[in-house]
Amino acid sequence: MFGRWAREARLSLARLPSSVPGIARAPDRPVHAIRDIWPGNPDHGALLVGGTARFEGHSIPLRAHDWEYADLAPEMREWLQGFTWLRDLRALGSDEARLYARSIVGSWIDQPPIDPLVLNAPATGARLASWLGHFDFFAASASGAFRQRVMDRLLVEGRLISVMLPLPEQGWSNLAALKGLLAVAVAIPSQTGFLQRFYRYTEQELDRLILPDGTLRERSPQAQMEAARELAEISVFMRMAQLSPSEKVQNALARICPVLRALRHGDGSLALFHGSKEQDDRQIDRIIQYGARQRLLAPSMPDGGFWRIAAGKALLFVDGALPASAPYDTNAHAAPLALEFSHGRQRLFVNCGSASTGQWKKALRETAAHSSLVIEGTSCCDFSRDGAILRRPAHVTFNHQTQDGAHWLDGQHDGWYPGFGVNWRRRLYLGPVGEDLRGEECIDGERRVAFALRFHLHPSVQAELAPDGDEVLMHAGGMIWRFRQEGGTLSLERSVYVGGEKPVASSQIVIRPAVPDNVLPVEETPLSVAETEPGGETSDEASHSSPAGDEVPSSADDGSVIVSDPPPRPGCLPARQVVQWVMERVPE
Repeated sequence: MFGRWAREARLSLARLPSSVPGIARAPDRPVHAIRDIWPGNPDHGALLVGGTARFEGHSIPLRAHDWEYADLAPEMREWLQGFTWLRDLRALGSDEARLYARSIVGSWIDQPPIDPLVLNAPATGARLASWLGHFDFFAASASGAFRQRVMDRLLVEGRLISVMLPLPEQGWSNLAALKGLLAVAVAIPSQTGFLQRFYRYTEQELDRLILPDGTLRERSPQAQMEAARELAEISVFMRMAQLSPSEKVQNALARICPVLRALRHGDGSLALFHGSKEQDDRQIDRIIQYGARQRLLAPSMPDGGFWRIAAGKALLFVDGALPASAPYDTNAHAAPLALEFSHGRQRLFVNCGSASTGQWKKALRETAAHSSLVIEGTSCCDFSRDGAILRRPAHVTFNHQTQDGAHWLDGQHDGWYPGFGVNWRRRLYLGPVGEDLRGEECIDGERRVAFALRFHLHPSVQAELAPDGDEVLMHAGGMIWRFRQEGGTLSLERSVYVGGEKPVASSQIVIRPAVPDNVLPVEETPLSVAETEPGGETSDEASHSSPAGDEVPSSADDGSVIVSDPPPRPGCLPARQVVQWVMERVPE
């Protein structure tokens, strides 16, 4: 109780403006200038000048009079309050963009530093770094009074971050808070406590965030990229201020960047596991260039649990571990043993991707949105309302062997054992040339179960089911691939891909068990992907399809999703089910 009261007292003192007698005042401009090192999008900058921001395909009206944005999802709100989109205005580069940036920063300063605005430490850190990184763009030519107001507010919000340390464990975003504290320490070096606390808590954060092999505890390629970007920016800020490089930061970058490089497909973009999108390969190249001097590739990721198998021009990724543990699991997906496969720059088998907000986020976290197996229409993990994982497999095992350039992989997990009494074993083989991928899926349990083995295809893959239904032919990147199977019934169904900014319709190969005519298979519960844009319009892409391949559920007048009751389950049948499949390139 006393500790909480003392913290509130410190936060109240930190909020005091510089006009109060005895409170230190900031200089009217940064003592050491820093510059944002990432390129912006001029098209998005033009929209911003018109009063509209773009976030993951959503149009958000900017409300300078209401920075709380209480009606928006937390991810949208944090992005708006982080001001990282100032780089889009700078990329536009016009006087109109400069004046708009100045006015929008001024509107924030007009608001008092109340809790909803300033007590999100990662958003505050991003905002401080963005203001100082673009100070020369929007404030250098402004009046002295405006510059002083900006600097005074930077000092107040820097104090608030300093008081909030140490931060709770919440993943890579804590690095954004520490980056903001460093930016203010560089701009106002008279506040010596800022730099001291930055060093102290950055070391603590890196120790708890990074696993021994360099993978982040979030087990997400996107989180790996974000952490590398924050640390690269921290390193550059220190060089700009002529500070001695932090050995801890440099060592962290040397461990993180090789893993980031290893989690890229042949097209240079990210593999889609645990909340990841493809991302711009040029941006990833810049991050690695700023962050690591050597172009190293992680040879393995035993602690992170990702398996990257290269053969010829092919890359096979498998998630061979449990989802991230709490509290790093709020973006984790229900996808142990899910795979992705690419050849050269062409992605073939993919996971469906991710979204930051709404029903898309929930739908894309389910097992059905991955190249994986689903038992009885049920995901292998359950999620709480706040995004944490409530139920997960107790055990996930994975082994890899190689001989003469060929690879054998063997994994299994028990995510469905509590509910259905079954274990799933996935065995994979990748030939030495990378043009022959084979698998055996074995479901062992107390009874036969309905299952759906899914292979989601990248939208650029054109697929067709043979007339007799025994194989799927795929045309992609000037190549032809053939998929065949034994032990089930093959179909080609609709899917959706959210690896970029917007959902895109795609296809998926699905294998279901062959059952007697008098037994009805269990269909999976349709995933709800219909979503409303912040402006009130329904996203066109949201109505195409669901990752499960079913029709999107209709909505009642009150906006609730209507899901029909599933068919009855089959009765007790023999307890071992095996599906074997082959994915091979057809010679030209």
